[in-house]
Order: sequence, then C-alpha cells, then structure tokens
Amino acid sequence: MATDDNFPCSLTLRVPFPDARLASVALQALRVDKELSGLVKRELSTVASPGSEHAGETVLQVDYKATTNRMLRVAVNSFMDSLALVLEVQEEMDVDVIESEKASI
Repeated sequence: MATDDNFPCSLTLRVPFPDARLASVALQALRVDKELSGLVKRELSTVASPGSEHAGETVLQVDYKATTNRMLRVAVNSFMDSLALVLEVQEEMDVDVIESEKASI
C-alpha cells in the first residue's frame, strides 16, 4: 500500500485459506462492513500464496491505513472479531473442505 501523509499508520494482514473458494467467501463477507470512521482506510483482496506447500492455497490480504496508531488498533481489532466469526462459520459449514485438508496433512 502506498504511503500517505494523511494516513501515516499502516498494517498489512495476510490470512491463508486452504483454497480460493473459501478465501473468496471470506472476502465477500468481510467486504460488506465498511469502516465507520473516515480516519481509517481498508483494502481487501485475495492473492495466490507464492511458495505455499499446499496447492491452491489463497491468501486474504487486508491493507489498513489510519491517521493514528489508536485508530488502526481499533479498526484491526474489530476486523479480527469479524474474521473470527467468518472462520468459525466456515469451519462449521464447510466441513468437506476442512476435513479434506485435515486428511491430507
């Protein structure tokens, strides 16, 4: 993410998923909630995981920029709560994918 004098605090999160479908579902679910403050900017995307030992692994990448460290922390904490919920639902509902991953390990 490019530097911005108005948003000097930044953080990039990279969350690996076992396949592109699960990463895409997470992206769509998390994209719905916009940042409540104009003091924080967030960009979500999915990228192929380079050098991954698991074929097809995809990474959900989240780039944050904020005006202060405090605003960045609050935004990321909220995002992590939402991400935890998405992962919990995927684990419960996408049993076939999760089980096939466990079997291949």
